[in-house]
Amino acid sequence: MAAIDLVVLGMLKEQPQSAYDLQKKVEYRNISRWVKVSTPSIYKKVVQMEEKGYIKGEPMREGKMPEKTVYRLTETGEKRFLQLMEDLSGQTVKVFLDFNAVVMNLNFVDEPARREMLLRMQERIGEWESLLIEKQEERRQAPLTGRTILDQQLRLAGALTEWITDFQAEYEREEGIE
Repeated sequence: MAAIDLVVLGMLKEQPQSAYDLQKKVEYRNISRWVKVSTPSIYKKVVQMEEKGYIKGEPMREGKMPEKTVYRLTETGEKRFLQLMEDLSGQTVKVFLDFNAVVMNLNFVDEPARREMLLRMQERIGEWESLLIEKQEERRQAPLTGRTILDQQLRLAGALTEWITDFQAEYEREEGIE
């Protein structure tokens, strides 16, 4: 879960904020599409990180708004952030695609179900690519790091679109399906 830690620490390095604000940023930036992170995991991470001394929360109140806890990095958190940057930047690239479990088992379902599953996978990849194109248009003013991740994801979506089309044709040819 080092990636989640790095995401949270990085967002707090950017600016002190509440767990709710962190969660909203994860949603707005679509971070969960490229790093395995969920809303509940953000809240858990904040609690864990505070227990470990990486962050410190301070209760704050703005006007008549309810009190909220705003978190900031501690010196230990700064060191942990740099260590995670070093560790994760040196790891072998891993790309896990859940639909590969479906691909592995296509031979165990009948032909109509196979066609439907391949079509669904193709549609989902196309939807993902369309969403990325839309987000790219919306985020033209985002920092370079954000824009480049969108570009990376768009290129991956394009490669997957090409792959699924080729795979589907080869699979049908090999299986003698017209």
